[in-house]
Amino acid sequence: MKKRNQVRVCVAVVLLIGFVLWTFLVRFIHTRPIGPQGSVVGFATLNEYVHSLTGVNMLLYTVTDWLGLVPIGVAFGFAVLGLIQWIKRKSFFKVDRSILALGGFYIAVMAVYALFEFIVINYRPVLINGYLEASYPSSTTMLVMCVMPTAIMQLNTRIKNRAFRCCAAVAFSLFIAFMVIGRLVSGVHWVTDIIGGALISAALVMTYKVIS
Repeated sequence: MKKRNQVRVCVAVVLLIGFVLWTFLVRFIHTRPIGPQGSVVGFATLNEYVHSLTGVNMLLYTVTDWLGLVPIGVAFGFAVLGLIQWIKRKSFFKVDRSILALGGFYIAVMAVYALFEFIVINYRPVLINGYLEASYPSSTTMLVMCVMPTAIMQLNTRIKNRAFRCCAAVAFSLFIAFMVIGRLVSGVHWVTDIIGGALISAALVMTYKVIS
Protein backbone atom coordinates (compact mmCIF):
# COMPACT_ATOMS: atom_id res chain seq x y z
CA MET A 1 0.00 0.00 0.00
CA LYS A 2 2.84 2.39 0.88
CA LYS A 3 4.58 1.70 -2.43
CA ARG A 4 1.32 2.23 -4.32
CA ASN A 5 0.83 5.59 -2.62
CA GLN A 6 4.39 6.60 -3.51
CA VAL A 7 3.64 5.83 -7.15
CA ARG A 8 0.45 7.90 -6.95
CA VAL A 9 2.35 10.82 -5.45
CA CYS A 10 4.88 10.65 -8.27
CA VAL A 11 2.13 10.50 -10.90
CA ALA A 12 0.30 13.44 -9.30
CA VAL A 13 3.50 15.53 -9.24
CA VAL A 14 4.30 14.67 -12.87
CA LEU A 15 0.76 15.60 -13.94
CA LEU A 16 0.90 18.87 -12.04
CA ILE A 17 4.27 19.75 -13.58
CA GLY A 18 2.83 18.79 -16.96
CA PHE A 19 -0.08 21.17 -16.43
CA VAL A 20 2.23 24.02 -15.41
CA LEU A 21 4.45 23.45 -18.46
CA TRP A 22 1.44 23.15 -20.77
CA THR A 23 0.01 26.39 -19.38
CA PHE A 24 3.34 28.15 -19.99
CA LEU A 25 3.46 26.86 -23.56
CA VAL A 26 -0.14 27.87 -24.26
CA ARG A 27 0.58 31.34 -22.95
CA PHE A 28 3.81 32.00 -24.83
CA ILE A 29 4.32 29.60 -27.77
CA HIS A 30 3.11 30.46 -31.28
CA THR A 31 0.71 33.18 -30.15
CA ARG A 32 -1.42 35.02 -32.70
CA PRO A 33 -4.56 37.21 -32.51
CA ILE A 34 -6.99 34.61 -33.85
CA GLY A 35 -9.74 35.08 -31.25
CA PRO A 36 -12.67 37.50 -31.17
CA GLN A 37 -11.75 41.18 -30.87
CA GLY A 38 -8.16 40.31 -31.75
CA SER A 39 -7.59 38.24 -28.61
CA VAL A 40 -4.26 36.41 -28.67
CA VAL A 41 -4.14 32.61 -28.43
CA GLY A 42 -1.19 30.24 -28.07
CA PHE A 43 -0.64 27.24 -30.35
CA ALA A 44 -2.55 29.36 -32.84
CA THR A 45 -2.29 27.04 -35.85
CA LEU A 46 -3.46 23.98 -33.91
CA ASN A 47 -6.29 25.82 -32.18
CA GLU A 48 -7.42 27.53 -35.37
CA TYR A 49 -7.38 24.25 -37.29
CA VAL A 50 -9.41 22.30 -34.71
CA HIS A 51 -11.87 25.17 -34.34
CA SER A 52 -12.36 25.28 -38.12
CA LEU A 53 -13.25 21.57 -38.00
CA THR A 54 -15.74 21.83 -35.14
CA GLY A 55 -17.31 25.19 -35.92
CA VAL A 56 -19.69 26.58 -33.30
CA ASN A 57 -22.77 24.76 -32.01
CA MET A 58 -24.52 26.94 -29.44
CA LEU A 59 -27.21 24.30 -28.81
CA LEU A 60 -24.55 21.82 -27.70
CA TYR A 61 -22.93 24.57 -25.65
CA THR A 62 -26.24 25.22 -23.88
CA VAL A 63 -26.85 21.50 -23.29
CA THR A 64 -23.40 20.92 -21.79
CA ASP A 65 -23.75 24.12 -19.77
CA TRP A 66 -26.96 22.90 -18.15
CA LEU A 67 -25.57 19.38 -17.68
CA GLY A 68 -22.75 21.03 -15.75
CA LEU A 69 -25.29 21.14 -12.90
CA VAL A 70 -25.02 17.34 -12.63
CA PRO A 71 -21.52 17.24 -11.10
CA ILE A 72 -22.47 20.20 -8.89
CA GLY A 73 -25.45 18.16 -7.66
CA VAL A 74 -23.21 15.14 -7.07
CA ALA A 75 -20.76 17.26 -5.06
CA PHE A 76 -23.65 18.71 -3.05
CA GLY A 77 -24.88 15.18 -2.33
CA PHE A 78 -21.54 14.14 -0.83
CA ALA A 79 -21.44 17.40 1.15
CA VAL A 80 -24.85 16.52 2.63
CA LEU A 81 -23.59 13.00 3.42
CA GLY A 82 -20.65 14.50 5.30
CA LEU A 83 -22.96 16.85 7.19
CA ILE A 84 -25.25 13.96 8.19
CA GLN A 85 -22.28 11.96 9.46
CA TRP A 86 -21.06 14.98 11.41
CA ILE A 87 -24.45 15.46 13.08
CA LYS A 88 -24.98 11.75 13.83
CA ARG A 89 -21.46 11.14 15.14
CA LYS A 90 -21.36 14.48 16.98
CA SER A 91 -17.81 15.18 15.86
CA PHE A 92 -16.35 16.64 12.69
CA PHE A 93 -13.34 14.36 13.05
CA LYS A 94 -15.52 11.24 13.09
CA VAL A 95 -16.71 11.92 9.55
CA ASP A 96 -15.31 9.34 7.12
CA ARG A 97 -11.76 10.24 6.12
CA SER A 98 -12.60 9.87 2.44
CA ILE A 99 -15.45 12.39 2.80
CA LEU A 100 -13.20 14.88 4.57
CA ALA A 101 -10.60 14.39 1.84
CA LEU A 102 -13.33 14.91 -0.75
CA GLY A 103 -14.29 18.21 0.89
CA GLY A 104 -10.68 19.38 0.73
CA PHE A 105 -10.53 18.21 -2.88
CA TYR A 106 -13.61 20.27 -3.81
CA ILE A 107 -12.03 23.34 -2.18
CA ALA A 108 -8.87 22.79 -4.26
CA VAL A 109 -10.94 22.53 -7.45
CA MET A 110 -12.75 25.79 -6.65
CA ALA A 111 -9.42 27.47 -5.86
CA VAL A 112 -8.00 26.49 -9.26
CA TYR A 113 -11.15 27.77 -10.96
CA ALA A 114 -10.92 31.11 -9.10
CA LEU A 115 -7.21 31.41 -9.88
CA PHE A 116 -7.75 31.25 -13.63
CA GLU A 117 -10.57 33.76 -13.46
CA PHE A 118 -7.91 36.25 -12.36
CA ILE A 119 -4.97 34.89 -14.38
CA VAL A 120 -6.33 34.88 -17.91
CA ILE A 121 -4.31 32.68 -20.28
CA ASN A 122 -6.61 33.19 -23.24
CA TYR A 123 -10.23 33.91 -24.15
CA ARG A 124 -12.96 31.84 -25.77
CA PRO A 125 -13.07 31.48 -29.56
CA VAL A 126 -16.57 33.00 -29.49
CA LEU A 127 -18.24 35.86 -27.66
CA ILE A 128 -20.74 34.82 -25.01
CA ASN A 129 -23.60 37.32 -24.82
CA GLY A 130 -21.31 39.82 -26.52
CA TYR A 131 -18.48 39.46 -24.00
CA LEU A 132 -15.02 37.91 -24.03
CA GLU A 133 -14.76 35.23 -21.34
CA ALA A 134 -11.67 33.53 -19.93
CA SER A 135 -11.32 30.15 -21.56
CA TYR A 136 -8.33 28.34 -20.04
CA PRO A 137 -8.53 25.76 -18.62
CA SER A 138 -11.99 24.58 -19.59
CA SER A 139 -13.88 24.91 -16.30
CA THR A 140 -16.62 22.49 -17.40
CA THR A 141 -14.02 19.89 -18.35
CA MET A 142 -12.30 20.39 -15.02
CA LEU A 143 -15.55 20.19 -13.03
CA VAL A 144 -16.72 17.00 -14.75
CA MET A 145 -13.32 15.28 -14.75
CA CYS A 146 -12.79 16.09 -11.07
CA VAL A 147 -16.20 15.41 -9.53
CA MET A 148 -17.35 12.36 -11.48
CA PRO A 149 -14.20 10.15 -11.13
CA THR A 150 -14.04 10.85 -7.39
CA ALA A 151 -17.76 10.05 -7.18
CA ILE A 152 -17.04 6.69 -8.82
CA MET A 153 -14.35 6.04 -6.19
CA GLN A 154 -16.80 6.90 -3.41
CA LEU A 155 -19.55 4.70 -4.84
CA ASN A 156 -17.14 1.78 -5.24
CA THR A 157 -16.68 1.72 -1.46
CA ARG A 158 -20.31 2.44 -0.56
CA ILE A 159 -22.34 0.27 -2.95
CA LYS A 160 -22.26 -3.44 -2.12
CA ASN A 161 -23.99 -4.68 -5.27
CA ARG A 162 -21.27 -5.24 -7.86
CA ALA A 163 -23.58 -4.99 -10.87
CA PHE A 164 -24.95 -1.66 -9.67
CA ARG A 165 -21.41 -0.38 -9.02
CA CYS A 166 -20.38 -1.30 -12.56
CA CYS A 167 -23.48 0.31 -14.08
CA ALA A 168 -22.88 3.51 -12.12
CA ALA A 169 -19.21 3.60 -13.17
CA VAL A 170 -20.08 3.08 -16.84
CA ALA A 171 -22.84 5.72 -16.73
CA PHE A 172 -20.54 8.26 -15.07
CA SER A 173 -17.73 7.50 -17.51
CA LEU A 174 -20.02 7.96 -20.52
CA PHE A 175 -21.22 11.23 -19.02
CA ILE A 176 -17.62 12.44 -18.68
CA ALA A 177 -16.85 11.51 -22.29
CA PHE A 178 -20.00 13.22 -23.59
CA MET A 179 -19.32 16.42 -21.65
CA VAL A 180 -15.65 16.73 -22.63
CA ILE A 181 -16.22 15.88 -26.30
CA GLY A 182 -19.38 17.99 -26.36
CA ARG A 183 -17.54 20.97 -24.95
CA LEU A 184 -14.87 20.68 -27.65
CA VAL A 185 -17.30 20.06 -30.51
CA SER A 186 -19.53 22.96 -29.40
CA GLY A 187 -16.66 25.27 -30.39
CA VAL A 188 -16.75 27.40 -27.22
CA HIS A 189 -13.26 26.32 -26.19
CA TRP A 190 -9.91 25.99 -27.90
CA VAL A 191 -8.57 22.44 -27.91
CA THR A 192 -5.69 23.58 -25.68
CA ASP A 193 -8.28 24.63 -23.06
CA ILE A 194 -9.68 21.09 -23.00
CA ILE A 195 -6.21 19.56 -22.70
CA GLY A 196 -5.33 21.95 -19.87
CA GLY A 197 -8.56 21.09 -18.06
CA ALA A 198 -7.87 17.36 -18.42
CA LEU A 199 -4.29 17.70 -17.12
CA ILE A 200 -5.15 19.67 -13.98
CA SER A 201 -8.13 17.38 -13.30
CA ALA A 202 -5.95 14.28 -13.53
CA ALA A 203 -3.40 15.86 -11.16
CA LEU A 204 -6.09 16.78 -8.62
CA VAL A 205 -7.84 13.40 -8.79
CA MET A 206 -4.56 11.55 -8.32
CA THR A 207 -3.81 13.77 -5.32
CA TYR A 208 -7.24 12.88 -3.89
CA LYS A 209 -6.42 9.19 -4.27
CA VAL A 210 -3.26 9.74 -2.23
CA ILE A 211 -4.96 11.49 0.68
CA SER A 212 -8.29 9.62 0.79
